[in-house]
Amino acid sequence: MIRPGAAAALLAALALLAGCATAPRPAPELAGRLSLSVKAHDTAPAHGLSAQFELRGDAHAGELQLTTALGTLAGWARWGPGSAELITGQGTRRFPDLDALALDLLGEALPLTAVIDWLHGRAWPGAASVATAEGFVQLDWRIDLSRLAEGWVVATRERAPAVALRVKLDLAP
Repeated sequence: MIRPGAAAALLAALALLAGCATAPRPAPELAGRLSLSVKAHDTAPAHGLSAQFELRGDAHAGELQLTTALGTLAGWARWGPGSAELITGQGTRRFPDLDALALDLLGEALPLTAVIDWLHGRAWPGAASVATAEGFVQLDWRIDLSRLAEGWVVATRERAPAVALRVKLDLAP
């Protein structure tokens, strides 16, 4: 038998926990795995990253969550008009836009505003593009969409330092 005082304490604790609960997050618009590699250049060594990702939103407002292969949160980026922020285990850093966030995080320019459209299989409307047999070229990047039906998007930049972004999208069954 539960004592009356203990039952009240238990109910109060459950109410407190329910008040702390957050609403479930909407399903990501795009999710999958990504691999980014930057070749060595001048005195900078080669570097890269691999992560699972979830993307919600578009180039104007959204969020990107990166998770390690072990399932721990590597970083979470949120952006809106005129601002972007990156939240990691080291704290929160703020930037004027997504591209500045990418430059600080990777030490290399990666046009994240354009990448969002590229992952949808289309050129970013903010810059000119040229069609190729495999996809298109935009902002000095060659976007290969030849395996998009299988979930693959590959973006490469040849000028130094060479950068390759390989994305395997999770496709709906």
